[in-house]
Amino acid sequence: MIGSIRGRMIFKQVPQIVIECGGIGYEVETPTSTFFELPECGAELFLHTHLLVREDAQILYGFLTEDERLMFRSLLKVNRVGAKLALGILSAMTTNDFRRCVELEDTAALSKIPGVGKKTAERLIIDMRDRITASTPGGGVASLAAVASARSEAVDALITLGYKPKEVSNLMGQLDVDDKSAEDIIRLALKQAVR
Repeated sequence: MIGSIRGRMIFKQVPQIVIECGGIGYEVETPTSTFFELPECGAELFLHTHLLVREDAQILYGFLTEDERLMFRSLLKVNRVGAKLALGILSAMTTNDFRRCVELEDTAALSKIPGVGKKTAERLIIDMRDRITASTPGGGVASLAAVASARSEAVDALITLGYKPKEVSNLMGQLDVDDKSAEDIIRLALKQAVR
């Protein structure tokens, strides 16, 4: 398995790049979230990678962050989600936006992603609900679960207060909720809502 690659980028065209490393040019497919953050050709580059070996091909996928790679790998475990669709999901939204969609059960937002219909969106929410915490880098499982629990509690409270799930999703996207209690998150969200 190729876990990472460092080298000089010699080609760049969505979604593929070529990284020259030790005299060999490696073709790497990237989500647009990574692609549009890449430097110009000729620059040195480091990517976290995932090697997919199929009967007819070996494809190397590259990501700027470990978070994206972990999410990609989690998506591959969902029934009927292949590498192409997983890459499409990461190209359409950030990992945090995807987590929020799963948390808020926002099938409408997920269904807007090319290749994701309503049934696939529902399957993503069901299958990824327990995986999104585990795919977040850094911190222990217990602390991640606590953050997810506080966020979830705050989301439920805001919806009970009359905010629509989409409004709550937008509000949560504007806040730094890490290491905050549900009460603090609700307070911050309400302040943000009245701006």
